[in-house]
Amino acid sequence: MDIFIWPLTSLLTLGLLLFGYLLGSIPFGLILTRAAGLGDVRKIGSGNIGATNVLRTGNKKLAAATLLLDALKGTLAAAAAAYVFGPDAGIAAGFGAFLGHLFPVWLGFKGGKGIATYIGVLLGLAPLVVLVFAACWLIVAKVTRYSSLSALVATVVVPIVLLVAGYGRIGLLFVVLSVITWIKHRPNIERLIAGTEGRIGQKG
Repeated sequence: MDIFIWPLTSLLTLGLLLFGYLLGSIPFGLILTRAAGLGDVRKIGSGNIGATNVLRTGNKKLAAATLLLDALKGTLAAAAAAYVFGPDAGIAAGFGAFLGHLFPVWLGFKGGKGIATYIGVLLGLAPLVVLVFAACWLIVAKVTRYSSLSALVATVVVPIVLLVAGYGRIGLLFVVLSVITWIKHRPNIERLIAGTEGRIGQKG
C-alpha cells in the first residue's frame, strides 16, 4: 500500500471534509459561556474560544466541558466516517473537523488553537496513541509547568510514533495537523522564547 496514494473519490472526500468541518466548527466554548450568562468569551483573555480561555472566566466546569466537547467533535467525525466508509474516510473527516475548529465560518474563521480537537481525532483513529500524547504532556508539564510547551512537544512525538508503528496515512495526517498546530501556537512559542509564557497554576 502506497500511503501517498489517496484511495477515495474526490466527491466522497469533499463530502467527508464538509461533514467533519461542520462538526468541528461548533464553537462549544462560546455556546457554553453564553448559556451560563458569562457573555462572549472572545472578549476576554486571548480572545480564543478554546478551553484555556474559557477557564479565564473562572468557571472550571465550563472549561472542562469545553475541552471534552471540542475533543469529542473530532472523535465523532473521525470514528463515524471510519465506521461507515473505512479508515481513510476517518482521516478526511477528522481533518475536516480539525480545520472546522480552527477556522469556523460562523465566527469569521477565527476559532481555537486545536489541541483538544487534535486529541479527539487521534482518539477516533488511533486510540492507544492518545496515551502517548498524555504521557508526553504530563512529563513536560511536570518538568516545565508550561501547558503550551507540553502540548507542542506531544504533537511532535505523536506523528513519529504513528509512522514508526505503521499507521501510514494516519501518521501523515498528524504530521500535517502538528505543523498547523505549531503555526497556530506561534504567539505561545514567541512567549516561551522570551520567557513570558504563563505557567500552569500561575496567577495573573
